[in-house]
Amino acid sequence: LITSFTPVYLIFSLRILFHILNLKMKNSQEKDEEPEPTVESEDIQERIQARRLRIERRIEAQRRAEGTDEEEGVKIEELSKSLKQIEASRQRNTKLLRDGNEFLTNVRVAGDARENARRIEDDEARRLRREKLEAEAKAATEKFDDITKKWEIALQKEIPQDLHEMLQAQQEGCDSLIDEKNKLINELLFELKAKDELYVKELKKQSEEIDLLVERMEEQVRTMTRAYKQELLQIEKAFVQQREDTMERQTSDWEALMKQIVDRQNEYLQARQLRVDDFEDQLSALRTQHAEEFNELKVTLEQDVERLQQQVQMMKATFQLNLEKLEYNFQVLKKREEDNTQTKSLQKRRITRLQDALNNLRVKLRKQEKDFKQQNEQLTEDYRRVTEQFRDLMKKAKNLLGADGKKFHDIWLMNEEEAKKLAERLLDADRVLHEQQLGIPWTEPDCSFLDNVGPVVSASDRAKSVPVAQVVRDMLSREGGDAPGLEQLGSVDEARSLAARELNPSIVRSVLELVCDEAGFLIEKKLKTLLAPLEKDERNLMQLDAVFSALGITSEDEIDKMLPYFLQDSGAIDEEDEPEEEEGAVGGGGSEAGSGEEAAEEIRRIVSPKDGSRVTLIHPNRVRRALRGFVQELQRSHQQRQHQSQGGGQQFTLKDIEERDDSEDAAYWARYGSLIDEDKEALWDALLAGMEKYSSVLQSRSSLLNETDALRLQNAELRHLLQQYVTSKVNQELEIPPTRVMQLDRLG
Repeated sequence: LITSFTPVYLIFSLRILFHILNLKMKNSQEKDEEPEPTVESEDIQERIQARRLRIERRIEAQRRAEGTDEEEGVKIEELSKSLKQIEASRQRNTKLLRDGNEFLTNVRVAGDARENARRIEDDEARRLRREKLEAEAKAATEKFDDITKKWEIALQKEIPQDLHEMLQAQQEGCDSLIDEKNKLINELLFELKAKDELYVKELKKQSEEIDLLVERMEEQVRTMTRAYKQELLQIEKAFVQQREDTMERQTSDWEALMKQIVDRQNEYLQARQLRVDDFEDQLSALRTQHAEEFNELKVTLEQDVERLQQQVQMMKATFQLNLEKLEYNFQVLKKREEDNTQTKSLQKRRITRLQDALNNLRVKLRKQEKDFKQQNEQLTEDYRRVTEQFRDLMKKAKNLLGADGKKFHDIWLMNEEEAKKLAERLLDADRVLHEQQLGIPWTEPDCSFLDNVGPVVSASDRAKSVPVAQVVRDMLSREGGDAPGLEQLGSVDEARSLAARELNPSIVRSVLELVCDEAGFLIEKKLKTLLAPLEKDERNLMQLDAVFSALGITSEDEIDKMLPYFLQDSGAIDEEDEPEEEEGAVGGGGSEAGSGEEAAEEIRRIVSPKDGSRVTLIHPNRVRRALRGFVQELQRSHQQRQHQSQGGGQQFTLKDIEERDDSEDAAYWARYGSLIDEDKEALWDALLAGMEKYSSVLQSRSSLLNETDALRLQNAELRHLLQQYVTSKVNQELEIPPTRVMQLDRLG
């Protein structure tokens, strides 16, 4: 019981120890993750605490610079001794346990492999047995059907001898059928007996494996018990050694800290006495300065009083003059009032006449409004009918254009395929002529355009499909170039876009890195984890792609419009104007109330090449506001374009149908004709002339060979006739045979 309890106790103790260490690590992480106080907070206590924390960090940095980093490193190193011992013990025990489990599972693996092989053999034997049974059943059924049919024939037999022979044949057929069945039964019984013997052997084998498994399990328990005891002793020794080292180190540190505190208090008292003396000197100087300033202010105020008294005298004279003017004006106004009374009576009579004329005009107006209303309704109905007809016409036009586009694409593919086949035949013929006829190496011309399939896509269309990641990579590698003046731009967006293109690539890179660092909240955590192993440039590129996708940025123009939001004029920055600048950064793209020239002038001032140091980036804390302002401006521009596209649909145009750029078609088809240049054509002409001459020579040789063959045939026939004539029996009967004449001719 004691031996079985000991490893369990050791395992339980180690688990408790690991749990305590994990809790400590989690607490330290939670403390690190707590938000620190900031000096920009609205709470006074939090700002005070932030300043104190900053002072403590500065003092801590000085203390580390004086040599305390070595002590901290020793603490971390000594503290990690026990953790290292625990980790090493855990790894050794895990490895030992894994090896033991593998040693135990080897028995099971061998048994499983053997059982799997046995099952495969059984399945194969079962399949063969099933096929054999099916074949035997089929054959037996055929024989039985044959026997059954012969019974009908036997019933028709009337001669006893024939009937007896038929019965004997039926008896033999039945006996053969029964013998085959018995043979199959005996084979199955033999297989069953073999399976019983195999089952007994498997039981014995499994019993032996179980005994071996039990023995190995007991051996593993004993091994793990010894290993846990040894590792626990090593861990206890490591903790005891760590405790002793920590006590010694903390005692020496405490004495050094007390001495340091006393020295700092003395230094603080001396510094305080020096500051008190300095403050007294400054106070006396301020008193003298304030007395001098008071005397100067007194003289200035006395002079101001004298000047104000003079102004009072002048105002009195002006008042008297204005009083006389007002009396004169009163008499004039009184006279004018009498004239106005007469004028009012005349105007009343005139108003009466005009009122009658107004009533007549109102009657005419109501009549015309009624007529115009009826006419407007009629015109509205006509407009609606014409609009419906035009929409139907637009649908038909779009369908026709779509069919024409498909037909154009099919015809293009057909012509392109035929042209490629002709080009391949032409190149093969050129290669054969060079290699076989001329015996010189053949150089293949530029055939890269043959890889094109379908209508040619222009450079502008290809630029529309460039991904944002490629655009960012091109912007980072761009060196800048000439661009038209900002005065020629007609909108704020164009001015900002061109100003962004004129920026130094280093400034563009800085802006993109600032966006990548401060807009990380737009990137998913899984994507950050996947991008962590990549290099910095590639990782920043992928992060910028994700940020632009989240913001809805899909083109280089939109990126160029975004860059000015992150630039500011460093020479005009002031702490008092900072809120206004932030508001301008956020709402700079809110509306296009200003003209394009004003925006161009402002951006030219920011990116002016006269003073490169004036181009600075905004503070990282203002990046989110700048992004918010840019996104609002981008959404507003998209809505305006959408509204314009919706309103433009009523102008009866086909702007929705994209026109294809055919500027590169002629050059593309011309490249087929330039596969064979003029030099090769001249070479082909010369080769054709030589081949024609060679063909005429061959034809003449062929005719001569035919004539030679005919002559040879005639000679052979003549020799044969001559041989027959010479060997004929008639020549022997002649007194002078032809052979004698031939010999004489030869001698003569």
